[in-house]
Amino acid sequence: MWTEEERREEWQVLFDQLSTLTGIPWYWFAAINQYERTINQVHRSRKPLNDQLINIYISEARWSGALNPDQQDTDPLSIRFFQGIGLDGDHDGRADRTNPIDVLYTVADHLLRYGTTERKLKAALWEFYHNPRSVQRIEQFAKMYQAFGTLDLTKRAFPIPLRSNYSYRSTWGAPRGWGGRRIHEGTDIFADHGTPVRSTCYGMIEVMGWNRYGGWRIGIRDINNVYHYFAHLSGFNQELEEGSLVEPGQTIGWVGSSGYGKPGTSGKFPPHLHYGMYRDHGLAEWSFDPYPYLKRWEQEERRNKK
Repeated sequence: MWTEEERREEWQVLFDQLSTLTGIPWYWFAAINQYERTINQVHRSRKPLNDQLINIYISEARWSGALNPDQQDTDPLSIRFFQGIGLDGDHDGRADRTNPIDVLYTVADHLLRYGTTERKLKAALWEFYHNPRSVQRIEQFAKMYQAFGTLDLTKRAFPIPLRSNYSYRSTWGAPRGWGGRRIHEGTDIFADHGTPVRSTCYGMIEVMGWNRYGGWRIGIRDINNVYHYFAHLSGFNQELEEGSLVEPGQTIGWVGSSGYGKPGTSGKFPPHLHYGMYRDHGLAEWSFDPYPYLKRWEQEERRNKK
């Protein structure tokens, strides 16, 4: 089995080699692989290949050709005859969908049919996925990898400075009444008005502005395709905007009590940060309990400060 560090090292070698060969920046290959990895984690029917070294999933029918009587076919000539897309990337005479080099080479060939500019790569991704959400996520991931220059974007931070006066408990799933019957999709962290709110991850700001439930809120997409939702803020870091990249521990706003009404509404509840997490499965998103993650990040940060 691969460790995460070993995977990242192997990925970087493969992505760099393919980038040199094709002229496509390495971070696009990294972004496609990472997007596929996040989708494979929630779609159990997409069986992991290559001991999860390369996570790009191409179905047997697409690889070998829908009319190919041998769906395990690895003969490049036969696959081409049946209009499959599988290619022999390492020149061993076999087009094997469990071979990471063959898979990456096949994806690279598809991209090169359109070109190497960002606009053309996005067009190629649209033809590959036929899903605008997939194209958006891969573009976001590519920009993260490009900006931070590393595949290791796993660091996390607690959203409130540990020196602050704060408290929280597990409230995910509790009923909420304002605006109609609904459940609480997050954890409330009570803190003094104006306490800094920090990004919990490396990510891209996807949404920033007013929401009648969350007041002034920010939504950040991380490299694991998780959406981090920060609500009821009293204000934003004015250096940030939608599309900005952030790092763990970076101040993005301040605790407030905004929300439950038209823009500017505030004071209907005690100051606190509502923090939520949502996972993307390719077509939609759903919330999950952030409390265990908050406890882990809080404990890790306390240990690291000792």
